[in-house]
Amino acid sequence: MSNVRRRRMQPQNYLVIDFEATCCDAGTVPREHMEIIEFGAVMVSASTLQIVDEFQSFVRPSRHPKLTAFCTKLTSINQRDVDAAPVFKDAVSSFKAWLYRHNGFVFCSWGDYDLKQLRQDCDFHKVPYPISAPHVNVKRLMAERQGLSKKPGLGEAVRLAGFEFSGTHHRGIDDARNIARLLPYAFGEARVGA
Repeated sequence: MSNVRRRRMQPQNYLVIDFEATCCDAGTVPREHMEIIEFGAVMVSASTLQIVDEFQSFVRPSRHPKLTAFCTKLTSINQRDVDAAPVFKDAVSSFKAWLYRHNGFVFCSWGDYDLKQLRQDCDFHKVPYPISAPHVNVKRLMAERQGLSKKPGLGEAVRLAGFEFSGTHHRGIDDARNIARLLPYAFGEARVGA
């Protein structure tokens, strides 16, 4: 296949998303009732693998409007953040306005959780699913391309790549930025431990 044809097939950008959601370690927030409380997204140029744009928004949950102590400790998102945030429908509207300033992207996330959570929240809030792009599970792709025996968590993958985690783990925007740093490893353009 010629280089010209290969370039045409490659997307212009990679949309890297990480959501944080309501949660509890005591079972008071069932998996099917979790709601997004932070949109973290970065747009990465496919040609340079550098971040070219970012989007971040907290979201006010409706099923479990009061965050659990576990959720606040895990994410560092506090009650004031979500109380002052837009509801899901409005957050999605802002996200779409940002998203479609960009062309030719593929949706990437660390695992399939973010894809499923977004679909779940869209169904619950009766909001059309906002991303018209194929999805890539970067966690699976990195494990395959790097010949890893198991799929690492994000923190472990950052360590395997020889980086320090940048920002706060389990904050959507910081996790999205760190996933973007791992794209060369997921696409096989860089090797862990090299």
